[in-house]
Amino acid sequence: MAQPKVLFNNIEVGYEIPPLVKNPITETQLVMYAGASGDFNPIHTVHAFGEKAGFGGVIGHGMLSMGFAGQFMTNWVGVTAVKKLAVQFRAVTKPKNVITVSGTVVKKYTEDGQNMVDCEFLAVNQDGDKIIMGTATAELS
Repeated sequence: MAQPKVLFNNIEVGYEIPPLVKNPITETQLVMYAGASGDFNPIHTVHAFGEKAGFGGVIGHGMLSMGFAGQFMTNWVGVTAVKKLAVQFRAVTKPKNVITVSGTVVKKYTEDGQNMVDCEFLAVNQDGDKIIMGTATAELS
């Protein structure tokens, strides 16, 4: 698969990165993610456990939300261009949530001969609740 070609000279501070809108989260997706990640905490896979914990059912893995942020960035600049990704978790995700990640370029600079951009992003659910906030740094051609 060809990597996106985002050119440093074509990007300015304030550039809005194309948003990523995920399909609704499903309980099956959470079970599959548990298998892939090795995180079998029952809060993610057993409905009754999530109810007992006060969530009304299962909740999504935090790292799944972080994965959405990673996908947002790599969809834009490609896998090898992302040099740093950091998130702050703000709320849990639940089955049927539709997560949208959006963000902007907040800094553009050259460091050690490398063309870099710093970005800020936000992931929200369909109700506008903040799920994660974060930053990323990418190297552009």
